[in-house]
Amino acid sequence: MATVIVNNNESIESALRRFKRKVISEEIIKDFKKHSHFIPPGQKAKLKSANARKRNRRRFRTQRPATTTPRPAPAR
Repeated sequence: MATVIVNNNESIESALRRFKRKVISEEIIKDFKKHSHFIPPGQKAKLKSANARKRNRRRFRTQRPATTTPRPAPAR
């Protein structure tokens, strides 16, 4: 739980800014949104595999050398 102690000469605005940064760094809102509704196990597995595909696509896009010649169109 994020707590902020307000110092004697500190304004409420600066304490609120510190509190917001702390909440973001501890990922409290992200965790709350994740647990805000029930996801069935089958749907959770689909979401996990979709995120893995997306992550792998991103990873391989940076590793793959850029080609200068376009690929030929498939013959019909």
